[in-house]
Amino acid sequence: MKKRTFQTGILTIAVCLLLSISLIGCGKAEPADTAQSDIQANADESGIITELVGTPSDYSDKENWMTVPEITYAVDTFYLYPTCYLDDSEEALPICNIDNQAVRERAQVVYENQATVFEESTNVFAPYYRQSNIYEVMGMDSRELEAFQKKEQRTDVYAALDYYFEHYNNGRPFIIAGHSQGSIMTKIVLGEYMAAHPEYYERMVAAYVIGYSITSDWLKEHPYLKFAEGADDTGVIVSWNTEGPGNKEKQNIVVADGAISINPINWKRDSTYAAADENLGSRMFNYDTGFYEVAKNLADAQLDTERGVVICTTDKATYTDAVELFGPESFHNNDYAFYYENLRENIKQRVEKYIAGNKPSA
Repeated sequence: MKKRTFQTGILTIAVCLLLSISLIGCGKAEPADTAQSDIQANADESGIITELVGTPSDYSDKENWMTVPEITYAVDTFYLYPTCYLDDSEEALPICNIDNQAVRERAQVVYENQATVFEESTNVFAPYYRQSNIYEVMGMDSRELEAFQKKEQRTDVYAALDYYFEHYNNGRPFIIAGHSQGSIMTKIVLGEYMAAHPEYYERMVAAYVIGYSITSDWLKEHPYLKFAEGADDTGVIVSWNTEGPGNKEKQNIVVADGAISINPINWKRDSTYAAADENLGSRMFNYDTGFYEVAKNLADAQLDTERGVVICTTDKATYTDAVELFGPESFHNNDYAFYYENLRENIKQRVEKYIAGNKPSA
């Protein structure tokens, strides 16, 4: 595993993993620049991207990148972390500043929990970006939520992508990945930024939009995008949300009507059941030892094709406790962890398939 530039203590990992799934306040945030501006993104003639909000953060400053790795692989990953802005104080802003230290520390913890899965096959680039406060978006439906994310959050993500492609990518194929708020941003990138930049999109190995819904209607609105049909197709979107059976018909902020998913164990789109003994391993944090451990036979998976989610029936892990956001039986905090080893192998498989299909002719 490649060395990263940040350090996180064991106690911080334990605390922040809990914070990342709970509605617990943090310290006062620094003021954010919320001024409007006329910044224009690189859009095509149809004006897919018309106007961005505010002044973009400076991604020529490496302090605004969580990871800028040494290049050791033929493929990159551009990773966007989930909600790490959890401030219920009276002074809290709806969108945090780029240098909010509490957010950065949580983002580093979540990186270890999620983005490490990409490190054995790709060079992982992860920008810091301005985020929505979890308390600001409570009660929003998916349409309202996506509209709210097109403020400074989108401005930063597009600026980070611009800098990445111009200065770091050097023409390599890439994966784009996220979770929760990071996956909302990934969905926005796929629907706008990649449409405006087909020269980049043609090099996309896959997009892992985990922990937020991709819907069939949205794909119809973006016909150049394809959802994964199996374990090794490329240029596709891979997405799922993990729930228990008791979340049926319950409100979940990350699950939209018309959602579609793929089974992260057997990589099928139908309701074929995948038992826990088919799972290659779940990577779970052990609060007693302070380390991550691979657990066998922990999580099964079966698609609820009507709701468009993955149903897991494990009794060896607890549901996410933010019921008002995710419903009574959500495994939102374990979307990556439950299927970590399967996902790691799947990333390798898609990367190898892409490289094999794009070798220069003799």
